[in-house]
Amino acid sequence: MPAATSPLIRPAELAALLRAPSDAPRPVVIDVRRPPVAGPGGPPGREEYAAAHVPGSVYLDLDTDLASAPGPAGRHPLPEPGRLQDALRGAGVRDGSRVVVLDHGDATMAGRAWWLLRWAGLPAERVQVLDGGWAAWVAAGLPVTADPTPPVAGDVAVRPGGMPVLDADGAVAVVDADGVLLDARSGPRFRGETEPLDPVAGHVPGAVNLPAAELLGADGFWPSPAELAARLEALGVRAGAPVAAYCGSGVTAAALVLAAEHAGVRPPADPAALYVGSWSNWCALGRPVATGDAPAYGRDS
Repeated sequence: MPAATSPLIRPAELAALLRAPSDAPRPVVIDVRRPPVAGPGGPPGREEYAAAHVPGSVYLDLDTDLASAPGPAGRHPLPEPGRLQDALRGAGVRDGSRVVVLDHGDATMAGRAWWLLRWAGLPAERVQVLDGGWAAWVAAGLPVTADPTPPVAGDVAVRPGGMPVLDADGAVAVVDADGVLLDARSGPRFRGETEPLDPVAGHVPGAVNLPAAELLGADGFWPSPAELAARLEALGVRAGAPVAAYCGSGVTAAALVLAAEHAGVRPPADPAALYVGSWSNWCALGRPVATGDAPAYGRDS
C-alpha cells in the first residue's frame, strides 16, 4: 500500500483503499466519534458506531482508550503505554499498518487519535485523519454497516516519544522564547468570559487564540495548506520559532498540531508541541491567568 503524503485523506480515497482485493494490504480504520457534551464523562459514541459505521472499522473511546483517568495532570492525561498498546492491538493495528482515524467531522477527537498514534511511534506516512469525518463519508453516499467488525489481532509496539510533549513550564518557555502558544478553545473561554469545565476562566499569559472548532471550511473539509498557513502566520507562527498548542484538556489542541503539519509550517520531522495537561492542569497548579483578547502575536509589548 502506498505511503500517505498528507495527514488527511478524503472519503473517496479511503473508499478506494477499502475496495482493494482481499489479499491486498488494507488500512485499519479507527472510529473515535463522541457526541459533544457539556463536561467530562458524557456518553461515548459507541452507540452511534454500533448503529452505523464504515465497514471494517473499529471503535476506540476517548476516555477509556485514548486517555488515563482525570486528575491533577489534567482531564485527559496520556494513556499508560501498555494500555494504549492493548487498545491498538485490539483494533488490529500491526507494525507497518496504515491507519485512518475518523470522528463526526470536526477532527477534534480524530486529531487526538492521530496525535496519539504518532506519539506512540507510528510514522507520519502511516497515519491519517479522514477529512470531513463521518459526516463527509455519509454525504458522499459511501457504504455503511451495522455489522460488527470481526476482531483481528494486531502486533504494534507502542514506543512513546514520537511527538513532543510539554508541561506547564514548557508552555511558559515557548512564550519566553518568542514562540507561539496556541489556545484551541473558543473565544469566550480564551477571554475568560465563560468556563464550563474548569474552576478558573482565562488563558495562559502570552497565548493566542485559534479555536479548533473554526479550523474547517464552510463545506466541512479542511482548507488548503496555503490558506491555513496564512492563518497561522497571521498569529505569528514562523520558521525557526517554537510552536505549541493547548486547550482545555489536551484533546482539541491536537487538531492544531495537525493543522500546522497540514499547512506545511511544521513538517512531520519537527511537529508543533502539545501541552497535554492544558488548561485543566494549569488551573490545578494555580498558575497565573490572563483574560481578554491577546495582544498581537500574544506579546505584552
